[in-house]
Order: sequence, then C-alpha cells, then structure tokens
Amino acid sequence: MAEPIDVVMNAATGRFEATLGDDVAFAEYELEPGAIRLPHTVVPPAFEGRGVGSGLARAALGYARDHGLMVRPACPFIAGYIKKHPEVQDLVDPAWRKRLEL
Repeated sequence: MAEPIDVVMNAATGRFEATLGDDVAFAEYELEPGAIRLPHTVVPPAFEGRGVGSGLARAALGYARDHGLMVRPACPFIAGYIKKHPEVQDLVDPAWRKRLEL
C-alpha cells in the first residue's frame, strides 16, 4: 500500500500542493469575497494510483468548509469530484450549481 501523501496549502503560489520527490501535484485556488475559486488541477504521472487528485480536492473543499467559503469549481477535475461526493455539494456557490447539474 502506498504511503499517504500530505497536502499543504501554499499561499505563496496560490495552490494546494502534494510533493513526491521532484514532482508536485497541485490544485490552484483564488480567494474571492466569501468564496474560493478552483480553476486548475495538475497531477503528474508519478502520482498515479495514489489518490492524490482526490486528496487535493478534499484539502481545498475542507479549507472552504472550515472558513465558511462557497466553492466555485472551474476545474473539471474538482467539479467531477464534487458531483461524485454529495457530502460536499452544499459548498458549491448557488450560481455554479446549475453548471454542475446539482
């Protein structure tokens, strides 16, 4: 079993990041008034099969919940994660729910 990979919020880069050797997987974020916009996620091949993309999504959505922020999921990966996880759908900004068909 692969050992868990830590996800950290890097305010300097505006990304939630996970590092494995020289590779970095990340979910970009932009803080907006009352919301967090998630525009782009990158998961290098070195991370395949480790659940890193889901870990990035959980970290970003957890941050939103902890800080009372609505989520604006512009990234297709994050949007797909949200569609598969009803427990986080309440975080989606009402103006974005139709886009996700929630």
